[in-house]
Amino acid sequence: MSMRLVLCMTVFALMLTMPGTPFADPLVHTFSIVARDPATGEMGVAVQSHWFSVGSIVTWAEAGVGAVATQALAEPAYGPRALDLMRTGIAAPAALDQLVAADEGRDGRQVAMVDASGRVAAFTGKKTIAAAGHRVGATYSVQANMMANDKVWPAMAAAFDAAKGDLADRMLAALDAAQAAGGDIRGKQSAAMLIVKGKGTGRPWPGADRTFDLRVEDHPEPLKELRRLVTVQRAYMHANRGDELMSEKNVEGALKEYAAASALAPQILELPFWHAVALASIGREADAAPIFKAVFAKEPIWADLLARLPAADLFPDDAALIARIQRLKP
Repeated sequence: MSMRLVLCMTVFALMLTMPGTPFADPLVHTFSIVARDPATGEMGVAVQSHWFSVGSIVTWAEAGVGAVATQALAEPAYGPRALDLMRTGIAAPAALDQLVAADEGRDGRQVAMVDASGRVAAFTGKKTIAAAGHRVGATYSVQANMMANDKVWPAMAAAFDAAKGDLADRMLAALDAAQAAGGDIRGKQSAAMLIVKGKGTGRPWPGADRTFDLRVEDHPEPLKELRRLVTVQRAYMHANRGDELMSEKNVEGALKEYAAASALAPQILELPFWHAVALASIGREADAAPIFKAVFAKEPIWADLLARLPAADLFPDDAALIARIQRLKP
């Protein structure tokens, strides 16, 4: 390697780390949607990109406050700073204007946000890589840069407007439409979805107010994998609701939730296992038996776990009952 080449590589490496250069910011070229569901108040961000772990940079949201997407030559600080402003009551358009005006790198940015009142704003810098643009709807904004063509974000808007279902379903429809219209010119690698409740609970841990918080960090089909994870999340939401209802002594309601969880994700054997546990615990051994048998046939270890549950007050301390159930193991 010549000394000249070594010198050039060294200078370029230094440029990558210099503050104020484009290379100092994450190169998150992508398509995304920020949206609010007026029926529930939920707000969220969904995104796909040919960039590793896109959700760790683009998606920001806080229950009762708003949701933000920051991309292109992304400045991650737009996320927390915008949420800080909206938390004080500043509307999303005013918050975005304030942040863009103070940003010397604004020409390379693409940012969108929605607040808890449904006010929406978006910005696409004049130096974002083509095809780039955004469209703001009544309760959402779709935005994209470095796309294969300029049909991507209009397709997202049309799909979101036409889609049925909850916020997750509609945002997934928008992402699918973007990919179908051409998507990222480089291809696909990662995806993410973050949806928060319309009102905060005041509980400090992130999961308390998040309906969906899913990331596909690196996958050949990130949108298909994201959709699969949304289904799994829905299954666990039913299972968690079943646990809540059991604690409230609403047995029939709990059983319906457990059954719904198992139906959504039958490949996750833990879900039907706990459904069967609940049935057997209330004396419905005959209904529980075929479920236990199916679970044990695929993963016999669950039969061994059953014997540990009485000590944790999660199953009747009935040796005969446990023995009968364990005999279902092949």
